[in-house]
This record gives sequence, structure tokens and C-alpha cells, in this order.
Amino acid sequence: MKFLYQHKFLKITTALIFSLSISSCEEDAVQTLPERNWELTWSDEFDGVAGTLPDAAKWSYDIGTGSGGWGNQELQYYTNRPENVSLDGNGNLVITARKENYNGSAFTSARIKTKGLFDQQYGRFEARLKTPYGPGLWPAFWMLGSNIDTVPWPQCGEIDIMELRGQEPHIAHGTLHGPGYSAGNAITKAYALKDGRFDVDFHLFAVEWDADKIDFFVDNYLYQRLTRNEVEKKGQWVYNSPFFMILNVAVGGNYVGFPVDGTPFPQRMTIDYVRVYKPK
Repeated sequence: MKFLYQHKFLKITTALIFSLSISSCEEDAVQTLPERNWELTWSDEFDGVAGTLPDAAKWSYDIGTGSGGWGNQELQYYTNRPENVSLDGNGNLVITARKENYNGSAFTSARIKTKGLFDQQYGRFEARLKTPYGPGLWPAFWMLGSNIDTVPWPQCGEIDIMELRGQEPHIAHGTLHGPGYSAGNAITKAYALKDGRFDVDFHLFAVEWDADKIDFFVDNYLYQRLTRNEVEKKGQWVYNSPFFMILNVAVGGNYVGFPVDGTPFPQRMTIDYVRVYKPK
């Protein structure tokens, strides 16, 4: 997501063999990943009473319409109301986009972030979630460089772990924005479900990030590896400092287009958990 400002666990060991696939029309290749020992550093399981806001020690909010619709000509007004972001009482967080007149906007939604509360340089960042659907809906799980207040976008860097166009609910995208490769020139690849949609069932979206590469996963399936050398052919590698996480559902915008009369509302992104690990 371009942005111009801007059940339980202890430790896991991952030893995985994946097929590398960019899209169903490309030739498959096989890649063996090295064994990794991960240590949990941060998580939110979203346990709590239905209708309550997410943990204020872990999440803060972006409020309002931002500059130019958050730099993307988006239509929603972001709030911190339970109507737009709350626990469901079943171990999930729900971000709800609504069609309603609110402070001069025709839609409301929510965008939560860990800025100022948690960030990390390198590791595995993952969320298990179910997306909304419909033309003009733009859900995302992403990260920005924590230095964004002093190093503006895109120089601060952006890692889009998952973003999706609601009119294509079977296709997720993983993307990097940085100096020389931002907005329409971002480095991106898509992952398409052969059977199914991301709004029907929960799926696990993740990146594994180190000093020399960023790997993108859907359901522990590696579909994109971006190395430092590849990125530096387009611009500057800016992924050697801490990043914070963001979850949101936008309505409309340059990337996704705009809602149509048939776009159903309300629409929900349901998040089972968010977890962050570092190598042991």
C-alpha cells in the first residue's frame, strides 16, 4: 500500500521445502530453504471481550482522511470506534469498512499500527487473516520504516506483506516501495489461489527478512524472494533499520479503483493473530 506520509505459541522451529511460484501461468521451480530456529518477540492473539478495542499497549490509530486520501485518493475516514475496529470475542480482531456519512466522508474504516509501541529489524512477521471482498476494497498488512518522521516516504522504505484488490479476491500481492521503485514502479509480484478466495477462509501471510533479502509467503509457500542485489538494480536498499506494522482496510484509491453500486457493505477483515519472531 503506497502511503505518502507517511492457538498459542512459545517458540517454533521451521524446516520447510517449498515450491516457488509467482503465478499459475509461470513455470514452477523447487527451492529448499534452510532450517530456521525462531524465537517469538511480539504477538497479539486478539483474545478479549467482544466489542472492545485492540490492546492499547500494542496498537495505535491513524485517524481521519489523511493528506490526499492518505496519498492514494482513498475515500474512507479512519476511526478508532468499535464499529470499525474491535475484538469479536472469538479470538479475532475485526476491521470493518462501512458505507456511511461520517465527518464529510462517505465511508468509514480503521487503520491500526504499532508505531511507537513496537518495531523490529529483521525476522519473521506474520498474520493469519481473512480479507474483505468487492470492487473498491483494499485490505493490507504492511510495514513502514520507523524513521518515517525524519526520513519521508519512500526513503524510509515500505514492505507490503499482503495487499489485495477486492475485485480480485483470489489474488494477493507482496510489494516493496523505496527510493527509485515506489508507487507505480514498485517491485511486486502476485500470488493467486488456484481454487478458493482469500475472503472465504483464513490464510497466513508472512515475510522473512534479513540483511540481504526479503522472502514473501502465503500459507508458508514461498512465492517471491527479493534480494538486496535485485533491489539495488532499481534503487536503494533501505531495509536495514526497524520497521513497524500496519493493518487496514481502505475504500477506493489509485491502486484498487472505486466502489460500484454492487459493492457490498459492511466489509470485514478478520485477523486471527499477528506474530513476530527473530532468529535464535
